[in-house]
Amino acid sequence: MVENKTKRRLPVGAEVVPDKGVHFRVWAPARRRVEVVLEGGPGSGATAVLQPEEGGYFAGLVPAAASGTRYRYRLDRGEKLYPDPASRFQPEGPHGPSEVVDPGAFAWRDGDFRGAPLKGQVLYEMHVGTFTREGTWAAAARELPELARLGISLIEVMPVNEVPGRFNWGYDGVNLFAPMRNYGSPDDLRRFVDAAHRAGIGVILDVVYNHLGPDGNYLGEFSKDYFTDRHKTDWGAAINFDGPGSEAVREYFIANAGYWIDEFHLDGLRLDATQNIYDSSKDHILAAITRRVREAARGKETFIVAENESQEEWMIRAAERNGYGLDAIWNDDFHHSAKVALTGHNEAYYTDHEGSPQEFISALKHGFLFQGQRYAWQKQRRGTPVLGVEPARFVLFLENHDQVANTAKGERLYHIASPGRFRALSALLLLAPGTPMLFQGQEFGSSAPFLFFADHNQELAPLVRKGRAEFLAQFPSCAAPEVRERLDAPDDPATFERCKLDFAERERNAGIYALHEDLIALRRRDPVISAQRPRGVDGAVLSSHAFLLRYFGDDGDDRLLLVNLGGDIHRGSLPEPLFAPPPGRRWETLWSSESPRYGGHGSPPVNTEDGVHIPGEAAVLLHPVVGTPVPEKTSANPRPEEPKKNVR
Repeated sequence: MVENKTKRRLPVGAEVVPDKGVHFRVWAPARRRVEVVLEGGPGSGATAVLQPEEGGYFAGLVPAAASGTRYRYRLDRGEKLYPDPASRFQPEGPHGPSEVVDPGAFAWRDGDFRGAPLKGQVLYEMHVGTFTREGTWAAAARELPELARLGISLIEVMPVNEVPGRFNWGYDGVNLFAPMRNYGSPDDLRRFVDAAHRAGIGVILDVVYNHLGPDGNYLGEFSKDYFTDRHKTDWGAAINFDGPGSEAVREYFIANAGYWIDEFHLDGLRLDATQNIYDSSKDHILAAITRRVREAARGKETFIVAENESQEEWMIRAAERNGYGLDAIWNDDFHHSAKVALTGHNEAYYTDHEGSPQEFISALKHGFLFQGQRYAWQKQRRGTPVLGVEPARFVLFLENHDQVANTAKGERLYHIASPGRFRALSALLLLAPGTPMLFQGQEFGSSAPFLFFADHNQELAPLVRKGRAEFLAQFPSCAAPEVRERLDAPDDPATFERCKLDFAERERNAGIYALHEDLIALRRRDPVISAQRPRGVDGAVLSSHAFLLRYFGDDGDDRLLLVNLGGDIHRGSLPEPLFAPPPGRRWETLWSSESPRYGGHGSPPVNTEDGVHIPGEAAVLLHPVVGTPVPEKTSANPRPEEPKKNVR
């Protein structure tokens, strides 16, 4: 081994030094000796002792190693070998050797892509393993042109760091720097991102910084300080971000966040379950991660979104105002109201939502529905005030991986809701001033369920199966014995296979696919809808199932969205100021979910001589046109004629 003071990309891991070998560095403060053992590829059979450094690190340059070398660490002359905690690739899984990867060898062609700004995005949540039949990066890349044609601007990829087994959601990750081998090589991920950028689509990655998976997690062998028992998470030991030894732990996770942006050209992150990330430090770890992502982007715009069940406003508050500086946050309240409105069921954590018109108006005007008041399901207060926060910062959705899977059969809403209501709420989602997100296959009414799947070893599999059944038991409909007996086993390969999309359904369900295509196009081209202005909408309840949203444009160029989840409405008048057209203009239908193109039954005029007619289970978008605001006529002879004389 030769000492080397080389400049590194990351504080830990194996890094290729051109013409000199590979520099290894690892944090193992409780160990006295660390050796790197080369097990395959260039330098196979060699062993090198790493030199101790200040702070519990061990490092050294190994001339025999090169890109493609497979290696593990030996700790304190022990017999067992461990993969690198900062491994860039685990070709044999989390228990096998790590592989040296040279990120500089990839030829990027995305230099013209400028990143992912907050406003104007249409997100698409994707699980690589089930998005295509093949379940690989290469297969997913083939679908990028069609996603671009549809109007998707930003893909949110579910976690892809290494996990044990053949299939997994990704939240059991244990090698945080290693893209999952089942989807392809690290360069295959780079090719996917490169192709997405050239198609005009950004890519952000779902990362899990609140816990690690139960199988293949060797961080504790290098240092017990990675974890803490001072805090509890829903899934396992909490990460130590603020206790003894946390400085190096923080460095590890901050480096991981920047790594995805730097070495894979990703455009941001989705931070999983941030309510289970605990840090009492003056500089919260999420604020530090956000800064690192921005730095790694080197001037490109980045999109960082949080899942935060507690609905904490400081997540998206600017850093100069003592916030963490993230861009956006998932709005579960909108989803919960929509799910109740579509299905009629409000059990378990849907208990506090009725799916009422006022809930939709309030969610689109003000963000969260719960901003500090009592939440009956949790028997405590929930949320923080977000009044005045710009609407683009709230990510809205009808489906996501959790919410589809948190049912007995993992069924999609398209198949359990009435067609009209599904079309109407799809319109509300895609025309809302917030940032809409689709879950893979939602756009064409996929019949593939999305179930919980995880391929664990024989000891863990029964425990995971039991735990999943117990989780679903919070829903009374899932707790019945006849339902529990029919739950799909998470470790069954058939469960995983059933979740894969069938793109032939784009043609079989052409109506709902066309609806999503037209709505996204309308969202992009219409200057009023696309503005996403703060305080840019107001709304009014029209009935127990119907409401309107008024989008305010310039000089009276407003839009009016009518959403009716109930039966037809026929009124001689509508005493609601927001329904009045701008001066000197009249409302005319711009778009309707009842178009036969989408499988609807057609939309008659809303305003007629007889009054107002709003079709049931439909959404209609109106725009103002120049002309006297006189009701539209319903016949060729609108006025009574004088009686005609009898002529023989």
